[in-house]
Amino acid sequence: MGDYYFQFTLTAYGTDVEKNIPSKNKIIIPAFQQLSKEIGKEKVVWRYDPIFFNKTYTIDYHCTSFEILASKLTQYTEKCTISFIDFYRNTERNVKPLNIQVITVEQQAELVERFVEIAKRYNMYIDICAENYDFRELGVLPAHCIDKERFERTGKYKLDIGKDKNQREKCGCIESIDIGAYNTCKNGCLYCYANYSNTDANNNFVKHNSESPLLFGEKQENDVIKERNVKSFANGQITLFDYWEDRLAENLHQCT
Repeated sequence: MGDYYFQFTLTAYGTDVEKNIPSKNKIIIPAFQQLSKEIGKEKVVWRYDPIFFNKTYTIDYHCTSFEILASKLTQYTEKCTISFIDFYRNTERNVKPLNIQVITVEQQAELVERFVEIAKRYNMYIDICAENYDFRELGVLPAHCIDKERFERTGKYKLDIGKDKNQREKCGCIESIDIGAYNTCKNGCLYCYANYSNTDANNNFVKHNSESPLLFGEKQENDVIKERNVKSFANGQITLFDYWEDRLAENLHQCT
């Protein structure tokens, strides 16, 4: 079926945290804007995460920076997904130099509330990824990184699919197949859980070949490649509600 959307991480951290990220003003933000222009704002989800606090990256810092970024992205996305840092083993080791502070629920709630107000001013909404605390009273619903409703809306079909049972309890993702690999990114962000060896990441990056069927490296003589049996969860049957929704949209379009 070929439907897709992008999750685009854009934070306000400096090179002390995101070691090899290129200029955000000159490269990252323009790339976000251009991507949105080409595929549509509903297919580009802004992620401002993971959020942590220390002496530099305070609540006020995040809120000020979030508003600056929101003002630049207001025409290019519908929502921003946020989350607070999780201390995986690799992450905990890598972020030690940052002297990260323990975040209280009260601090989380304050930041979320302020982000919600900022997002509203720029015609966006906030959702939150896999957090234990419920922020619904602030108008913030749990996020779905692999989002059934977004696929249905952009693809104009229904999905007969359930929650991914292999993810954390608080994760809202639907069933999916992960095709990524650890130690393949050179960006060197200290909060990243997917790299535990910068040496391996650099070596694997060098091995990447866009013509190869593998994410990195080449197929070797003794490698065995197995085809995975997959099925479509798309339900092409239109409902009465869908029919009238489409007719209404057509009428509105003709009126304008």
